[in-house]
Amino acid sequence: MIKRILAAALLATLVASPAFAFHCPNDMAKIDAALAKNPSISAQQLAEVKKLRAEGEALHKAGDHAQSVKVLGESMAMLGIK
Repeated sequence: MIKRILAAALLATLVASPAFAFHCPNDMAKIDAALAKNPSISAQQLAEVKKLRAEGEALHKAGDHAQSVKVLGESMAMLGIK
């Protein structure tokens, strides 16, 4: 019984990881597009958005897609992207 539960959890993790992987580049593209339009946010907020965007990309490249989506989501929220 426990082996089946562990196998199901492992399978769920393997299936979910590629979904997050494909989500990250889309989020980064949305952030880049918003930044290209010179958003009306403070210099401090702009620096934080850029820092979070870079952190999200690094996490994506490292394979931590769940954390990447979270960090990129924070950046998108600061820019008002849904």
